[in-house]
Amino acid sequence: MDYQSWLEGVDGLASLYSFDILPDGSFSEIRLMGVNKQNEGMLHFRPDTPEFYPGIPYRNYWMDLNFESFLYRSGSERKSLYSYVNARGYWLKGFYIPIANPDEAPAENGTKTVYCLYILEYADDLETESLLQHSADVADAVTNLSIKLHEVQDFYQAMAAAAAEIQSVCSAELCSIYPVNMITQKCAFINRDGVQDKALENLAAEMQCTPFEVAMRWENILAMSDCLLLEDLDIIKERDPVWYSSLCKHQIRNIVLYEIRFKQTLVGFIWAANYDSSKMMQIKKILELSSFLLAAVIRNHHLVSQLELKSTIDGLTQLFNRNSMNERVDKLVSDTADKPKEMGVVLADLNGLKTVNDDEGHDAGDKLLMRAAALLKLAFGDYEIYRAGGDEFFIFCPDVSEEELAQQVKQLRTLADSTPDVSFAVGAVHVTGEYDIRQAMHTADGRMYRDKQEYYMTHPEKDRRRQKRTDSE
Repeated sequence: MDYQSWLEGVDGLASLYSFDILPDGSFSEIRLMGVNKQNEGMLHFRPDTPEFYPGIPYRNYWMDLNFESFLYRSGSERKSLYSYVNARGYWLKGFYIPIANPDEAPAENGTKTVYCLYILEYADDLETESLLQHSADVADAVTNLSIKLHEVQDFYQAMAAAAAEIQSVCSAELCSIYPVNMITQKCAFINRDGVQDKALENLAAEMQCTPFEVAMRWENILAMSDCLLLEDLDIIKERDPVWYSSLCKHQIRNIVLYEIRFKQTLVGFIWAANYDSSKMMQIKKILELSSFLLAAVIRNHHLVSQLELKSTIDGLTQLFNRNSMNERVDKLVSDTADKPKEMGVVLADLNGLKTVNDDEGHDAGDKLLMRAAALLKLAFGDYEIYRAGGDEFFIFCPDVSEEELAQQVKQLRTLADSTPDVSFAVGAVHVTGEYDIRQAMHTADGRMYRDKQEYYMTHPEKDRRRQKRTDSE
């Protein structure tokens, strides 16, 4: 059979595979018999791939257990199969078609060789009509999951409801959703009962890494596949012995591990354990169609969180910004029930910033601000530090004694004195009882101003304002 000329007549990304059905009913490894010119990219996916020849083991180029399962099923059952999946940010249509080879006679030992044509189409966006080609059971499950995701506004409640729905679909003993933020490298462990911080901590400890590194380990375990639906843990034992030991410790017999991607960006995983493996194909179809729903919700949560962060955090110093400080002041003024019984207020003004900006440029000034912020975190790391303006920082110290506040201020001055370029003018005030936080801030400002005057009297070369007056005279 002339595989190559035959494949060139197929429109689309086409490849032909074969495998043997052995006398005991088991299957041999899958062999790649040929690809058409449109699909030659799969032969050069990695720079270390061997030279192609008809019959080369498929795993020399790729390893996707789910793809292999479809091929085995299509070829052995002589049944055409169709899949429509969201994989690594693309929507993939896969057509699996069993092919007869009239030139090949059955082997005398009972081994039977079968062939399967695979045609792939892909697109960036979802095609709604393609979803309709799935069974009613699959469509209903995806619809139910979509409803669960949007019944409540709270992100974590929605994820918990989705985890419960997926656990039911998989008939699994355990199920969780593991959101991953690739920018902040933060993760969460959410099951039907909500956020499980302790479970996240234990999982990372047992895998001997951080929660984000757990996600990266799972990404490696998938080995370029979008998911693993395993009837046993042999693949895990081979790919990650440490995780395998952890799973065995918790009496895990089989797992589902499905990545969630928004376009090409990893945003999480679906994880289920001790599931009903007889429902494997149905589970795979449901998760394939559901993952993009989860991806959209997780991605939106990341965007909202990022916007909320930007509205409260100063981008340069990573301290709270003025907007956040104003909200805190308003709350202290209006919510007297929760107002601390005593409060320390510190205003630290960075000396000499304008001189650095004018003489060395704003990049040097930004670096000075970041070093100043680092010292403030060292001295007041347990309290609320706000960048109120260009070179002004307010620190609120709830429930601090007057002696403790004085010690914190002294520590800040000591730290600044140990650096060659960071110097603060500091004003501090301690208040108790029925105090007015705005008045306390005003008092701290006055004391800071007097401290700054003393600084410029001893360092006149730093007072750019005085220099400008002198120059104009």
